[in-house]
Amino acid sequence: MIEAVFKPVLSGYPLSELQELLHPLPRFRVKQIFSWISRGVRSFAEMTDLSQSLRADLGERFSLYASEVAARLKDPDGTEKLQISLRDGCLIEAVLLTDGEERRTACLSTQAGCPQGCVFCKTGALPFRRNLDSAEIVEQFLHLRGAAADGDADANTISNIVIMGMGEPMLNLAELRRAVSVFTASEGFGLSGRRITVSTSGIAAGIRDLADNGPRVRLALSLTTADTALREHLMPVTKSNPLPEVKAALQHYQQCEGRRITLEMVLLGGLNTRREDVDALQAFIRGLDAVINLIPWNPVEGMSFAGRPLREPEPGELAAFMAELEQRGIAFTRRYRKGRTIGGACGQLGGMREPYSLTTRDRVSTSTPSPVTSTSFSRRQPPWTGS
Repeated sequence: MIEAVFKPVLSGYPLSELQELLHPLPRFRVKQIFSWISRGVRSFAEMTDLSQSLRADLGERFSLYASEVAARLKDPDGTEKLQISLRDGCLIEAVLLTDGEERRTACLSTQAGCPQGCVFCKTGALPFRRNLDSAEIVEQFLHLRGAAADGDADANTISNIVIMGMGEPMLNLAELRRAVSVFTASEGFGLSGRRITVSTSGIAAGIRDLADNGPRVRLALSLTTADTALREHLMPVTKSNPLPEVKAALQHYQQCEGRRITLEMVLLGGLNTRREDVDALQAFIRGLDAVINLIPWNPVEGMSFAGRPLREPEPGELAAFMAELEQRGIAFTRRYRKGRTIGGACGQLGGMREPYSLTTRDRVSTSTPSPVTSTSFSRRQPPWTGS
């Protein structure tokens, strides 16, 4: 079988590497090319401050893109999801989140599929294909920025990046570093590392590597529960990365970076909203500067645990959990759902679907939580024991 031979793709090259690749072009020319790429040109012919002969030579030797948009969906709340086709036929997804007119966030993927197998995540149920290279990561941002600017010249801005899409970033840290170098270069996108957040399921060695070798970005841990026994069932990564090791890595990161960490908790109805989960969380965050980000589970059809379908927490159940956190002085925020009707919300990436109307249950669940008095907050048997 003859493998396809592709031209090198320039979109993912950091400036220093691009300089080496394009030698002996002078540095100012390379900066011009780097700047054009970050502006989202689709062809070398658009690089109008380069000579025609140079543009022709670049076109013969290199490609600008390694991907193309295969499908595009838009949620009524303004969220957009792109299905992106790679040169080898792999499909990935990226999401554009909007918060009014001033803040747009690109949610990017680092792998095609995911090997982590978290039982509440659609991507974890997909076959793992491979790591993405830096060009395939950078181009998601370019495609999303193009979607943001569609028909509106003033909308061609994305202020933040979250590496929370498909895949585990710490298993592809080398290519992520290259992509972040492109994003933060002053000659190109010029984003601050403080506007880039990397989320991990808990790869302790990767967290330490990030702390020691960069890039200097914000860090989030997908914790879900600090109850070790339950987390091992929900997130198999816990078996090879025990929570004490993960916590030690987080403390090392904070010693190096001095930045607050976000601990993400996907709340599953009847599973991790027990008092025991608050007890375990309180113990886990001791010694950490962290804020808890509560994420009521976004439904994915067919997902179950211990023989029972997964469900989102009831409004009163969620309210009681938040009240317990508040009573104990645990800092938290609640993530409000974006992109649910197109499968673009947290944990839903991996399948394109046309927007659908929210059911009555959906509307209730996305509204203001019910008063705490509507639900008791008691200790319960672990739900995976069958008792």
